[in-house]
Amino acid sequence: MKNLVSGIQPTGIITLGNYLGAIKNFKLLQDNPDLKLFIFIADLHAITVSFPEKEKLRQQIRSLAAFYLACGLESEKTNLFIQSEVKEHAELGYIMQCLSHVGELNRMTQYKEKKAKGEASPTGLLTYPTLMAGDILLYDAEFVPVGDDQKQHLELTRDLAIRFNNRFGEVFKVPEPIIKPLGARIKSLTNPDKKMSKSDDNPKSYINMLETPAQIRNKIKSAVTDSDGVIRFDPENKPGISNLLIIYATVTNTEIKTVEAQFKDKSYAELKESLAQVITAEIEPIQARYNELINSPYLDEILNKGKENASFLAARKIKKVYDKIGLGRKLK
Repeated sequence: MKNLVSGIQPTGIITLGNYLGAIKNFKLLQDNPDLKLFIFIADLHAITVSFPEKEKLRQQIRSLAAFYLACGLESEKTNLFIQSEVKEHAELGYIMQCLSHVGELNRMTQYKEKKAKGEASPTGLLTYPTLMAGDILLYDAEFVPVGDDQKQHLELTRDLAIRFNNRFGEVFKVPEPIIKPLGARIKSLTNPDKKMSKSDDNPKSYINMLETPAQIRNKIKSAVTDSDGVIRFDPENKPGISNLLIIYATVTNTEIKTVEAQFKDKSYAELKESLAQVITAEIEPIQARYNELINSPYLDEILNKGKENASFLAARKIKKVYDKIGLGRKLK
């Protein structure tokens, strides 16, 4: 069985983009009998740029865990846990930080973009790719689902694994990316040149997974398209319509060509109305299950179980790392 590792930051609401780009895919992957999933709430990454208000952060951590389960992740197939509750993430992240070079971290796109804007850059923003490397390498991950914006970080993880192995002996598996061909990067409803993001100042740009059918319909209805009135998949020339077609295909597990043919002779209004309906049909059962889970002891049972399983494997890996480096006393 091969391990797959991934995580999402608990930095606010869960958007349709988060769900379609990551969580829905996790549900499909967990049904692969050859894969064991390690999915975590990346709360250490949530303090990379700033420290959220304490109680709000804790609520968001719990909310994300409930969403994972509400979306269909099963504890028998997927190990779900909170990153900060497994201390070895921070420990291995520090080892990876010491193994990396400043030049490598300076080249990371997100750090470069913030620096280019003249904004203050916390050290955590510079070094968080090494924490991400620790997250992945702790569990002998052979596969990591990544979007276009994370490929660079996975390449660094691979480089650090190889560098460590060459210097200290074989300890880490070198992970391979899983790049989702469709729906990995859902775009903003108001600016289809940008990724759908919960940090967008315009709330019409994204769909909150807890929104009502009326709110969803209104946002889809106001989504940016174009003026030629022809429904076809053409991301370069028709990014707005193409984004709506991708959302429809990803929600319904349908090929783009099939959706394109389905709406070939329909109006933009008909496409939007149908899309709002399929999104609502997808989300409503998730919302119902989320409301059952958010304050239930069952959620804590799952997280406790996940913590125990992850901690066992992480402790074994960090001990091997320390032994190879020469940290601490060699205990018999």
